Amino acid sequence: MTIKTFLDLVEIKTKLASLFPFLLGTLFSVYYFQSFDWINTILFFIAMILFDMTTTAINNLMDYQKSKADDYKREVNIIGQSQLSERLVIQIILSMLIAAALLGIVLVVRTNLLLLLIGGLCFLIGIFYTFGPVPISRMPLGEIISGLTMGFGIFFIAIFINTNDQTLINLMVNLPNFTIVGNSLDLLVAFFVSLPIVFLIANIMLANNLCDLEQDIANHRYTLPYYIGKDHGVQLFNGLVYASYGVITIAVLLGWLHPLLLLVLLTLIPVRKNLIAFNKAQIKQKTFILSIKNLVLFCGTETILLLFSLLFIQ
Repeated sequence: MTIKTFLDLVEIKTKLASLFPFLLGTLFSVYYFQSFDWINTILFFIAMILFDMTTTAINNLMDYQKSKADDYKREVNIIGQSQLSERLVIQIILSMLIAAALLGIVLVVRTNLLLLLIGGLCFLIGIFYTFGPVPISRMPLGEIISGLTMGFGIFFIAIFINTNDQTLINLMVNLPNFTIVGNSLDLLVAFFVSLPIVFLIANIMLANNLCDLEQDIANHRYTLPYYIGKDHGVQLFNGLVYASYGVITIAVLLGWLHPLLLLVLLTLIPVRKNLIAFNKAQIKQKTFILSIKNLVLFCGTETILLLFSLLFIQ
């Protein structure tokens, strides 16, 4: 297997969906909690990318094995395109999964046992998102679960591993007793500030499912657009984008983000053009990319502004 084929198998171009919540969570930890641990951050970044690649490879393998259309297997799926051995793909998946799990255990040792529960839940969701008799990705829950797991999950863990004093939330074990303590306001703030990335990641899957609706039905894959219809799916796509701008505005007004973050509203101009183009046609080769462009425009600007507020203003 060539490096290019491997990168196609794990769809490396889609890893922005993991990178942005990681960056935003890390920067928000420094901005709001004034806490940063560079070793934990590096370990988490590697584990996160490895696991994201693992779930993508599992998804491609499951799609290949479960596909009812021969032309999809031969011409669309990377495993069929590159004539990859299923055994080799499984070996790669297991290697990445084990490496990510080991790094996760190291982070648990360096932080708190609660991370084992949080990380374990994310692992289970990530694996069963594409694996099993009825994967989550083939159900109408895919957008919600992917958005929350990647958007809030990664964002939250990035904060958790950096707050060394564990003021956010902490699990204390003194067998047979255990206690979970935390700050409910800080948890609410972290969740609310993460909502734009939650919405925009969910929109990537929603756009994908809107573009692939006919093909998914042919492959017995009944996603959210199948149940709510294309028109309502497109309306939801637009609503989640506009809601992201609303969240930033409210967070600034409540003092949870620096006023500089209001400049993210300027991205509404190009983002609205993307929405207009997507509303006209939902085509995988032409307009699906607009969901990723929206993510990059919004979250890229948010990341730069948050970093700028840390370096030059705060």
